[in-house]
Amino acid sequence: MQQKALNNTHLHLNRALEENVPRYTSYPTAPHFHPGVDGVIVHGWMDALEGDDEISLYLHIPYCDRLCWFCACHTKQTRHYAPVATFLRSLHKEIETIAGLLRGRGRVRAVHFGGGSPTMLKPDDILMLGKALRDQFDFLDDASLSVEIDPNDMDEGRIDAFAAIGMSRASLGVQDFDPKVQRAINREQSFALTKSIVDAVRARGVHSVNLDLLYGLPHQTCESVAATVAQALTLTPDRLALFGYAHVPWFKKHQTMIDEAWLPDSTARLVQSRHAAQLIVDAGYEAVGLDHFAKPWDALAVAARAGKIRRNFQGYTEDQCETLIGLGPSSISRYRQGYAQNIVATGEYEKAVDPGQLAIARGIEFSLDDPARGWIIERLMCNFTFSAVDLVERFGAVGQGLLCEASRLAISSQGGLLRLEGENFIVPEESRPLVRTVAAKFDKYLRNGTGRHSLAV
Repeated sequence: MQQKALNNTHLHLNRALEENVPRYTSYPTAPHFHPGVDGVIVHGWMDALEGDDEISLYLHIPYCDRLCWFCACHTKQTRHYAPVATFLRSLHKEIETIAGLLRGRGRVRAVHFGGGSPTMLKPDDILMLGKALRDQFDFLDDASLSVEIDPNDMDEGRIDAFAAIGMSRASLGVQDFDPKVQRAINREQSFALTKSIVDAVRARGVHSVNLDLLYGLPHQTCESVAATVAQALTLTPDRLALFGYAHVPWFKKHQTMIDEAWLPDSTARLVQSRHAAQLIVDAGYEAVGLDHFAKPWDALAVAARAGKIRRNFQGYTEDQCETLIGLGPSSISRYRQGYAQNIVATGEYEKAVDPGQLAIARGIEFSLDDPARGWIIERLMCNFTFSAVDLVERFGAVGQGLLCEASRLAISSQGGLLRLEGENFIVPEESRPLVRTVAAKFDKYLRNGTGRHSLAV
């Protein structure tokens, strides 16, 4: 019986390697957002916030001074600072507008600077942005501030400026240290440069350093990925993220600069990810969710052991805020009632916010069963398990219906993808690389949608 279940798991694994499924940083996922959610609706969602609700802020800086060919973010390359300065004036206006609509409601628990490259901002602009946020919003005393860093952008002035506005976590993009791989993705960055930035932010009191690594890139082999992991570990990061490269040239045209013949196949990607993950765990890090790792004393690992990690557009987080407000072009906000995304095109975003209006382009309001499905998907992505009792207690009749769906999946996959043990539905360890595929079984939109996604592993 056990051998039959194992064979069944291998069958599902081989089939799922070629599947394209969402990454589930939200549910419903962004391809299902629509223009029916606008500024009027989002204003109403803001009005429903309570004065002492804790909120998070995400600031999207939509510019880079070079374009990395692997990147799937909403960004554009510029060699001149003038467009960035114009954008920042609009961003300040949006901050002012949203703070005015909140009317003092909401206390900021966390801030995340992403992009693009937030580190291409000039030091004075970083300081002004930090001041504007603290002037307009009510920050908790222990609020965290995370910054995505491109080491190639950084100098002493920028590091000092981010430290001055309270940077508590630095997330450095590494991807791969192999020069051949770096040339193939237009991201040349030496180990020495990366180490110098890690040392510099730590010297300024930043207590948490994260490194982002990728597998599945052009020219990567299991051995080359292992070499990059070994170098990264010498920097003793507090956290590591090991993402699979998402090759989506139909969505990001610059990815056509990568010759698909250079890419490892799906089986090689799985081998790379498993080997790299094992090396990281062997070095004393705890696995968190699908692709994050943290030192045992890090807040993310502590939250994971307590079953309290969450998943949002920045990946896995210990942030428990129900409300995340996105600022800047393409940024996505989450409210208790649904998701809302800003206009993607920077020029159109500026036209919308400069007169003091919200820049909402689309979104989705939660249906009756979206929160329950989203809860299942998030628990699977974070913990690889969810409780049948919790499901029904939280969501009543809707939860009972989803309990039937989960039971049918466990029976139909014969325990290969999902297994019922006592009151808990569990993704078996050997199937955990396929957790996105398991989560997709609870995605009602995916069944009827036309969105295209990246490989499951």
